[in-house]
Amino acid sequence: MGDVAASIKVMPKSPDIDLDELQDSLEAALPEGARISGAKTEEVAFGLTALIPTVIVADGEGGTESVEEAFAAVDDVESVSVESVGRL
Repeated sequence: MGDVAASIKVMPKSPDIDLDELQDSLEAALPEGARISGAKTEEVAFGLTALIPTVIVADGEGGTESVEEAFAAVDDVESVSVESVGRL
């Protein structure tokens, strides 16, 4: 069993959310064994910018589900969706 890299789109609740602070909160919320390998941003609309971290997780049962749940539980997060997943 190896690792997979997943790009996960995280929409903040408001355009006023500091994305650096949001990324720090996401890193703190990661389940054991997962890590963020990098992040990019994507302009969405009306000044709202999505944060898209690349998360490395073990290629096992449940995949990115625990990471998605952890990210969704962060206070400033409106929604979480997996953009892509690939084996390393």
